[in-house]
Amino acid sequence: MSHEQRISVQQVDPKAYEPIFALERYIRSGNLDKLLLSLIKVRASEINGCAYCLDMHAREARAAGVDQRRLDVLSAWREAPGLFSIREQAALAFAEEVTLIGKEGVTDRAWSQLTASFDQQEIVYLLMAIVAINTWNRLAVSVHQSLPDQALE
Repeated sequence: MSHEQRISVQQVDPKAYEPIFALERYIRSGNLDKLLLSLIKVRASEINGCAYCLDMHAREARAAGVDQRRLDVLSAWREAPGLFSIREQAALAFAEEVTLIGKEGVTDRAWSQLTASFDQQEIVYLLMAIVAINTWNRLAVSVHQSLPDQALE
């Protein structure tokens, strides 16, 4: 199977990404911590197997102050609860269930943990952030979006 980029959405129609950019502006207007958002983006990208987004968001996570050790074990965060706050654990569980929505939906357990750590407005921002990264992942994986030639640090 070739992993050559199939199409450049941006080159074919630059307007195609405008709605997603508007969603990203909305998410940034909220009060969610950049560190938390970066963990969510990396975790969803791991689940979706999106190399392009993993490359980008792992760099962003480190820039936001996420320790490399936490990034290294993020896919197994349940096995390292001491490295993640209760709030981060609730957000990660929610992100996983929204990303894998066809499996069980969002369980009552995940929702209860979420509402114990986040207010309603924060939940809306968090949900929209999860929706956005899943959209980006699906776009990048579908077209085999090429990684940049060199990771920018």
